[in-house]
Amino acid sequence: MYSDAALLQYIATEDAAETEALFAAAREARAPYYGNEVYFRGLIEFTNYCRNDCYYCGIRAGNRRVERYRLSLGEILDCCRAGDALGFKTFVLQGGEDPYFTDERVAELVGAIRERYPDHAITLSIGERSRGSYEAFFRAGANRYLLRHETANEAHYGRLHPDAMSLAKRKRCLFDLKEIGYQVGAGFMVGTPFQTPECLLEDLRFLETLQPHMVGIGPFIPQSDTPFASAPQGALTLTLRMVALARLLLPRALIPATTALGTVAPDGREKALLAGANVVMPNLSPKAVRKLYALYDNKICTGDEAAECRQCLEGRIRSFGFAPNMARGDFAFGSSRTTEFFEGIRQRGSCL
Repeated sequence: MYSDAALLQYIATEDAAETEALFAAAREARAPYYGNEVYFRGLIEFTNYCRNDCYYCGIRAGNRRVERYRLSLGEILDCCRAGDALGFKTFVLQGGEDPYFTDERVAELVGAIRERYPDHAITLSIGERSRGSYEAFFRAGANRYLLRHETANEAHYGRLHPDAMSLAKRKRCLFDLKEIGYQVGAGFMVGTPFQTPECLLEDLRFLETLQPHMVGIGPFIPQSDTPFASAPQGALTLTLRMVALARLLLPRALIPATTALGTVAPDGREKALLAGANVVMPNLSPKAVRKLYALYDNKICTGDEAAECRQCLEGRIRSFGFAPNMARGDFAFGSSRTTEFFEGIRQRGSCL
C-alpha cells in the first residue's frame, strides 16, 4: 500500500509535525478495531536459563555473571492464581530457550494452566522449537506464541547472533506457528548496533508478509555483561515511529507498549499508546526473581508487587485517556473496514 520511499521518509524524519501526524494517523487506524481500550496481559518470566548466545541479551548462555533461576510448576501456578485474582485473562509465559523445559514439561505446564483456567488465553514466548513441539503445545492448550524476529535483514541478523543461529530458521518458526493455528507475535528492536533505516524498512515489509496477530517493538537497551555493553541505546522517538508505522500497516494487530519503552523514558509506555499501541504486560513473576530476568539494564518495575504493577499502570493509562481492559483481548479477526479506513486517511492527508 505504501512505497518504500514513503516508509523510509517516516523512519528517518526528524520533523516534529510529521511525527505527530504519523502518531495521529496510527491512533485513527487503531480506533475502528480497538477504540481507546488497552488490554492487560499477565507476564510470568519463568526461567532465565538460555542455550543461545545472542550478543545483545543479558541472559545469554555466555554470561557467567547472571544468577540463574527456574520457577517450579507450583510457583508458576501460584503466579497464575494471583493474576486471576487480579482479573487477568491472559497469561504470558516467557523464558530463555531452557533445555530443562522439554516438550513434555512445557506441555504439562500448559495443560495444568488450561485445566485450571479454561477460558483464559495462554501465550508462550520460549523461542525456537520444532514444528512438532509447537503442535504439542497447541494441543495442550496454548493459544498464542511470541517470537520476535529481531531483524529481517540477513546480514544484520548475523552481526547480532552467533553463527549457530539462523534468520531463515526463525522465520520458518513464525510461519509454522501461524499454520498450526496460533495467534502469532513477531517484532524487532530499534537502535541495535549496525542497524540502518533500510533494515527497519525490511522489518516492516517482513511484517506485511507474515501478517502476525501481534507485533512487539522496543528500543535496544544495552546490558552490561554483553558484547554490546557500550553501544548507545535505541532512540525513543524512532521506536515510537516504528510502532506507529506497524499500526498503519497492520491496523488490527495487538501491539504492546513495552517495558523497554518505559525504561528509556518515564512516560515511554504512555507515548507508545499515543503512537498506536494497545497492550501492556504487568509482571506477575515473584519479586525475588524479577531482577534476575535481566535482558537489559535498569529494567523498571522489578520491585513492585503484581497488584502494584496493575494499579499503577491502570492509573497512568486512564490519565492519558485510555480505558484499561482485562479481557482476553483476542486479535480482531474478520473485520472488513481496513480499505475504507485508509482511503479516508489519504483523502484527509493525515499521514503517508
